[in-house]
Amino acid sequence: MAENRINLQRYAMHFGTYMGVYWIAKFALFPMGLSNSFLMLLFFTLTIAVPFMGYYYARTFREKICGGNITFMQSWLFMVFMYLFASLLTAVGHYIYFRFIDHGYMMDTYSALLEEAKSVPGFETMMEPYNLPDIINLIRSMSAIEIAMQLLSQNMLYCSILALITAPFVAKKKQVIS
Repeated sequence: MAENRINLQRYAMHFGTYMGVYWIAKFALFPMGLSNSFLMLLFFTLTIAVPFMGYYYARTFREKICGGNITFMQSWLFMVFMYLFASLLTAVGHYIYFRFIDHGYMMDTYSALLEEAKSVPGFETMMEPYNLPDIINLIRSMSAIEIAMQLLSQNMLYCSILALITAPFVAKKKQVIS
């Protein structure tokens, strides 16, 4: 049992590192995508591919490490750990970006897009309950570490839900031959 736990953690770290590097590369497209629609489309396409990558890595773990058999709980734990390690690595990338590279670019771009959208009839009425300028100012006041920690917690929430959805497709019980 202890060996299985060590293998699960070890391979979750291994595949989580691949996933984290993928997420960092994908995140690099987001700020550029604010001014280039093709890059934003590419960012969203790569984001949609995340659950398929998670499934592929979990299936690889099942076939190559677990001998083709894995329970729902093992597959769910593997995926949660994999996403945890990917999120931790990505949080480092987010911190570096917001601390050393961004210098307010993202929030300035959002503010400009918000001003531009105000010319659309009915936009202000539709967005009034959300108070977007205050939200932008709140995010603007956050430090790089606060933004990175916020994104880390969001990644973990979404990915734990994603793992619950994907784990049943990975789980596979031993087949008894009679």
